[in-house]
Amino acid sequence: MHGIVFDIGLGLGLAAACGMRPFLPLLLAGALASAGALDVTFAHHGFRFLQETWWLLVVAAGLVASYALQLLGLLGPPGAPPPGRSRTGTPGGLGASALTGIGYGSGALLFAGTLAAHGETWWPGIVGGLAAAWLADKVVGPISGGARERLADRAAREALTVYLDAAALAAAAIVCLLHPLGYVLVAVLAWFGLRVRARGADKYAGLRVLRR
Repeated sequence: MHGIVFDIGLGLGLAAACGMRPFLPLLLAGALASAGALDVTFAHHGFRFLQETWWLLVVAAGLVASYALQLLGLLGPPGAPPPGRSRTGTPGGLGASALTGIGYGSGALLFAGTLAAHGETWWPGIVGGLAAAWLADKVVGPISGGARERLADRAAREALTVYLDAAALAAAAIVCLLHPLGYVLVAVLAWFGLRVRARGADKYAGLRVLRR
């Protein structure tokens, strides 16, 4: 599968998956690129590290560390409320900020690396990757946070991270199998985001009516 349309679709999809949770999409893309499978590659010199063994070990260590710190209560899970507003006493804002930054950066790197490896200008991938990761974060984050706030059991709240990792991995895998599905993934996220925003606006309007 070659061509700029396929490359952009792959980059968009991987970036969006990183916006959901970055670690497993990074590992999957790097492993496929290292094996030369499914036309996923980061062979361009500036981005070759994305498929190097040492980098994959660093990402794997980051994944393990994020779970360990979350279980110890030192890192808030995805969707945790900002500092000072947590109902569970966990430093959710720190975890959310850290994971958001990693997700945005990872999405930008994977998109740019995909374009560069196929001979395209790489820097638009930085912009597109940041945008796709931002979209996924803004859609998935509130959903995860809302679900977390509704769960009284801590174990169930912590398990949401596993489900989010699984969803990010599934999204990345589907896009790697069929690159143009990256466009579909971004379109679905955009549509879902509009729906959530519209429902929020309706709820706010209803509260304003009740206050009168």
